[in-house]
Amino acid sequence: MKRITLLLLLFLLSVTPVFAAEPNIAAQGAALIDGKTGRLLWEKNGETPFAMASTTKIMTAILVLEQGDLEDTVTVSKNAAHQPEVHMDLKEGEQWRVGDLLSAMMLRSYNDAAVALAEHISGSVEKFCVEMTRKAEEIGARDTVFGSPNGLDSHLTDAQHHSTAYDMSLIAAYALENETFRKIVAQPEISVADIEGKHICNVTNADRFLKEYSGALGIKTGYTNKAGHCFVGAAERDDVLLISTVLGSGWGTAGKEKKWTDTKALMEYGFDTFHLYEAVAKGTVLGEVKLIDSPVEQVETVLAEGYTALFSEKEIENLRLEVDLPKEMEAPVEKGEKLGKAILWLENEKLAEIDLLAEEAARPFTLQERLHRLAENWLTWRNF
Repeated sequence: MKRITLLLLLFLLSVTPVFAAEPNIAAQGAALIDGKTGRLLWEKNGETPFAMASTTKIMTAILVLEQGDLEDTVTVSKNAAHQPEVHMDLKEGEQWRVGDLLSAMMLRSYNDAAVALAEHISGSVEKFCVEMTRKAEEIGARDTVFGSPNGLDSHLTDAQHHSTAYDMSLIAAYALENETFRKIVAQPEISVADIEGKHICNVTNADRFLKEYSGALGIKTGYTNKAGHCFVGAAERDDVLLISTVLGSGWGTAGKEKKWTDTKALMEYGFDTFHLYEAVAKGTVLGEVKLIDSPVEQVETVLAEGYTALFSEKEIENLRLEVDLPKEMEAPVEKGEKLGKAILWLENEKLAEIDLLAEEAARPFTLQERLHRLAENWLTWRNF
């Protein structure tokens, strides 16, 4: 294995650079992220809080999938049945399968289904919203608060219900790790019915992006008078996963159309500009540590993991790898033992910390070897 002991490690791609034009986005807040690492690739007020309308239901779906059973039965409450449009006309006392309500909610944004599910999972809307906010924080969303499971916000202050384009993209990336979620949002249409089979609801997916963009995975639309037209979308091509969010793309008919063109522009920019690149490879030898009290003079260290992510050509030129290792240490050392770390930077942004492991084991001197060395040193000193 070739040994590398430089503090900087750069791998240059032998491809012709592609420089895509910056996207022209109408949305008040927009973000494009690498769906596998969560790194922010492009933004417009990406970390500014805005209302997010029914994109809220992405988090509702996450909690239902993680805490509920799709085969369980939901009994519709009076509160759920009286939710405003858009609704599936649920009736108080009706019983529905969790999975059917969840699919209907994600495809057509039914507000009554969202409340029925929230009450089923947590007992009340208020408790469910607390769990939504807590889950967002666990995922890494830095400025997200949920005051509603369906995104209706006219009764809520900005402080009670808001998110950012970056946070919503992160939440969507987390949701897509769940295969059931992926399948639900990709459904073009479904037909569902209550347990008794009396209330039948035919549901068509309202996500135009899913039909109009190559590689689209779908996800969720949203609109309220406060939030304007919003959309969280995802697309995958050749193992490149991009997730975008646009919040407040406009109001009225023009705004409804703009959320789609905004999303497509972000995706085109992403696929044209960023490419999968192995910044560092697992097992690369990177530095060595001098050993004390061992017949092995030094042990080399290797990267425990590699790091592959989306980068532009310009970003690749600005990657650097810093090595943090002790100059020396006492034996014994076990093969695979953590001896230090390597930090991958993109300019001033820390991308990853990767353990540096001992490539081989090193034992300490035996007692006999120590005595022999003492004797040799004594003879050398005497002769001197």
